[in-house]
Amino acid sequence: MSPYGRKNSPRILIAGAGIGGLTTALSLHAAGLDDLLIVEACPNLRAIGAGINLQPAAVRELTELGLAPALDRAAVATARLEYHHRYGGLIWSEPRGRAAGYNWPQYSVHRADLQDILLSAVRDRLGPEALVTGGRLVRYEQDRTNGRAGGPPVRAYVADRPSPYTCDLLIGADGINSAVRATMHPHEGPPLGNGICMWRGVTEGPPFLDGRTMVILGCNARVKAVAYPVTRPDESGRCLINWVVESRTGDGLGEEDARGGADWDRAVPPEEVLSHIDGWRSDFLDLHGIITGAPRIGRYPMIDRDPLSTWTDGRVVLLGDAAHPLYPTGSNGASQAIVDARVLAYELAHHGVDEAPARYEADRRPQTTKLLAAHRRLEPDPVLRQVEALAPDGFHDIRHVLPEYSLDGIKSCTRRVTGVDATALNARTSWSVAV
Repeated sequence: MSPYGRKNSPRILIAGAGIGGLTTALSLHAAGLDDLLIVEACPNLRAIGAGINLQPAAVRELTELGLAPALDRAAVATARLEYHHRYGGLIWSEPRGRAAGYNWPQYSVHRADLQDILLSAVRDRLGPEALVTGGRLVRYEQDRTNGRAGGPPVRAYVADRPSPYTCDLLIGADGINSAVRATMHPHEGPPLGNGICMWRGVTEGPPFLDGRTMVILGCNARVKAVAYPVTRPDESGRCLINWVVESRTGDGLGEEDARGGADWDRAVPPEEVLSHIDGWRSDFLDLHGIITGAPRIGRYPMIDRDPLSTWTDGRVVLLGDAAHPLYPTGSNGASQAIVDARVLAYELAHHGVDEAPARYEADRRPQTTKLLAAHRRLEPDPVLRQVEALAPDGFHDIRHVLPEYSLDGIKSCTRRVTGVDATALNARTSWSVAV
């Protein structure tokens, strides 16, 4: 029998078993709020996706949830971020994670591995019955008397289920196409595309540079590539390398894909990607070979949504991509969902279901709105375009192209899209709740 509805704490329903939803469940459980159920639309949770980065702010929260050993085994502690011209010249390099003064590392990890860590912890701590799969939430209704007429105030309707789930609080962690968000803001419309198309893959290959560096290649206004390892080298000396190629195609792909008019989540041949990086070269990374060797290449639009005026509706609240989908340019989407989860659990433990959602929103919505704006500026692309204009054929020493004070702007840009500096994060009090 499910534990849902049999405890003294508020009954909480989480829509979505992605990174945000699973971290929310673990955070609520750690805070003593364990009368909860996760409802996931996918009938079979399976290893999907590509690599992601976890900023130190998120790693701190996962560490305080007791997941650091598992995360360290599965992930690569990113040591540096480097920007290179498409002909190989180094533009900028900066330390990341502990090397940048944080008390916690930055991690590069395969999304499927992180999902497995979170899912295993949920099943171990809350029990397998805390997760229901194959339940696509389509809308909610609520009793505005907050249940005073008897029974929980929120009814969450799931496709093909004859009766709704009832709860004291509904948390919408159901992604960029959130049904909870659509019910809360019914006139919003589809996600917004910016005309940039992304090709993504994960390829087995030899590590590059120190094996712990994320590189961003290409300076022009149209094409950029990102690559970083998501596993340590195995016995054969090879690792999994996550890569992304972005191109402003100029053919309307972004808008069409955002509206669901194109089959964008499909495998494509390497030639479709290679045509965008023709002539690129590097002495430390065989980008063409990595793309050619990928077992699967997916094509996706770069999309987000405009900031909302509110994330809350009575006893319903949004979280993660359902609240604030971001372009992937700052490697920050999953990290912000994790922080959301911890803040919401903290507020619920201290202030209850009637007051906590508004307190959570007051904390998180202004911060993520600023991040969304920084991501939309595609920072630090303006500095990279300046390098391209001055040295279109490459260079041997960036100091012959731009003075160092101009390059310092890249550092401030990367800080804006990750959201918090080391001093502030290290000094902040914990969101853990003593139970």
